[in-house]
Amino acid sequence: MKVDGGISFDTASSASTAKDAEAAGYDGAWTAETSHDPFLACLLAAEHTEKLEIGTSIAVAFARSPMTTAVTANDLQSFSNGRFVLGLGSQIKPHIEKRFSMPWSHPAPRMREFISAMRAIWDAWHNGTKLDFRGDFYQHTLMTPFFDPGPNEHGASKVFLAGVGQLMTEVAGEVCDGFLCHGFTTERYLREVTLPALERGRAKAGKTLEGFEIAGPSFVVTGADEEAMVKAAEGVRQQIAFYGSTPAYKGVLELHGWGGLQEELNGLSKQGKWVEMGTLIDDEILNTFAVVAEPEQVAPELLKRYGDCITRISFYAPYKADPKRWTPVMKALQAG
Repeated sequence: MKVDGGISFDTASSASTAKDAEAAGYDGAWTAETSHDPFLACLLAAEHTEKLEIGTSIAVAFARSPMTTAVTANDLQSFSNGRFVLGLGSQIKPHIEKRFSMPWSHPAPRMREFISAMRAIWDAWHNGTKLDFRGDFYQHTLMTPFFDPGPNEHGASKVFLAGVGQLMTEVAGEVCDGFLCHGFTTERYLREVTLPALERGRAKAGKTLEGFEIAGPSFVVTGADEEAMVKAAEGVRQQIAFYGSTPAYKGVLELHGWGGLQEELNGLSKQGKWVEMGTLIDDEILNTFAVVAEPEQVAPELLKRYGDCITRISFYAPYKADPKRWTPVMKALQAG
């Protein structure tokens, strides 16, 4: 199993965090699109590392066009000597329409077409194929020599897709190289919903899950002493509550019989009662979403839950405060 660290999305520290991740022995490192551009962080990370895989988890696809994304990913793939992974996500309708002022419609079919369009663009550059992509949402039919970067010696970057719902997950299986499980995923949801959906998508493409990468759930509560464990648990409860308030993720809670919790959390979120939301995440819910264990037991428990079905894992908190205890966790996962 590969273990991934993080790259700061603040460009002032993107290079140093990437260097730290590589020095610590992580296989890859991700940055996210929040308050900064994720691709600039990846560029700096690529410049200051040699072996580390570098990727976005995630970049918002629908805030961009297939062409602009294809250009950026191609440049990063070349600059990093083939180490770039393009991780995409759809975001949700209010953000696409109100924050990015971009169109929202039929997210799963649109995402399938977005990624297919990118692959057609890359094929035109790498193989000289005439660009003639005509879809329901995107059309790309013009590529003159002036705008053609030519073949990339490292080929196209891997494309991963994040998802929770079955339709988007099927799209990942059909047109992507890997899947980014949302942190708001349980072992049961992964096995009963996510994996079957990925298999259906792979079947549509005439493929199996062999060679397909799955980046798995990542909530961990650990610490050097009881006080640290309590503090970590509090933070994870708040994060679970935040995600649980999102209507798009209700299906995960419903699978466990906790569907009513989503409406309660959503109501509190609209009132700005973020701390109170965390108190609704009881120990049963916490232990279902997160591995709660002392550092020495984290790797065995993660491998027990996910060792046979995910290929890489990352964590919300890298626990750098105690590297002597955390490094063995990483090494045990990599060996497992």
